[in-house]
Amino acid sequence: MRGLRWVVGGLGALTALGLLLARRFDLALFVGAAAFAVLRTGRLGAISFDGPAADAGNISKVQSYSFAMELDHDTGAVSGRVLNGQFAGMDLMDLGEMDTRLLLAEVGGDADSLSLLESWLDANRGGWREYFASQDANEKTGAKTGGDPVAEAYEILGLKPGASGDEIRAAHRDLMKAVHPDHGGSSYLAAKINEARDLLLKQVP
Repeated sequence: MRGLRWVVGGLGALTALGLLLARRFDLALFVGAAAFAVLRTGRLGAISFDGPAADAGNISKVQSYSFAMELDHDTGAVSGRVLNGQFAGMDLMDLGEMDTRLLLAEVGGDADSLSLLESWLDANRGGWREYFASQDANEKTGAKTGGDPVAEAYEILGLKPGASGDEIRAAHRDLMKAVHPDHGGSSYLAAKINEARDLLLKQVP
């Protein structure tokens, strides 16, 4: 087991180095932190390689032009702070939806910063991509349907007007499998899909 500790940790470190050379700093952060934990403590989460117990506060750091990120690999928590730009000095956790959209646009030309921000969002704002895409789609749908909630509901469920109750329930069921919050999906999308189903079922004779 102790030999395995060095094999696993060494392979992890080599993988992290390869990711750094490929400029995938976000993935290199997490792989490197895991390798460091194995080599230093002999543990990876609940898996023990017969090493000493992990010390509290074991934190790895990575930085780009726009962000400073920290990964506490004892807890898996990822924190981030903005270094430059209009949100300089702010904790990412304090940014709302509009601020986050502005920040994504601001760092869009910096691949390293964008990759770090997306990694932080994946860790702390599960379902953010689907949520933003849905918001954007709703704006376009509202323009096409003239703000008709029934037409919008058909668009959300991917159905044509006049769909039967069984078709509505089947479309709702299939969509919920992908976005249900219990499976790591978006609470917002799940709510919109439920609202669309309820509205359309009221229209069925």
